[in-house]
Formats: sequence, C-alpha cells, structure tokens
Amino acid sequence: MAFSKVNSKGTTYYLHANERETKAGKKYKMYFFARDVRPEKEINELPAGYEIIEMKTGLPALKKLK
Repeated sequence: MAFSKVNSKGTTYYLHANERETKAGKKYKMYFFARDVRPEKEINELPAGYEIIEMKTGLPALKKLK
C-alpha cells in the first residue's frame, strides 16, 4: 500500500517516485503526491531525510531535513 497523507481539506494523497537520469548519466528520484495510486510508481514509506509540508493550495510536498 502506498504511503498516504490526508491534507487539511480532507483530501487523501499518495506518495510516488519517478527515477530520472541527468545528461551526465547520474540517476535520482523525483518524489510527488497524487490523488490516485499508480502501482508502478508508488512508495510504501516516507524516504529517510525528508519531512512532509503542506503548500498553500493543500497539496502535500516533501522537504529535505537539514
């Protein structure tokens, strides 16, 4: 089951990740929240070193911890 977060407006969002590659060949993960579950991209737990914040629009986002 995908990691989920209910925002202040009561909407449930699920955490997903896309793996990208730079022109130099370095791979990294881009995390995003969506209202629906996308089985090939879902993440089951919050990645280490990140916290959840909520944007003004109510959309949750990940923020790196310092």
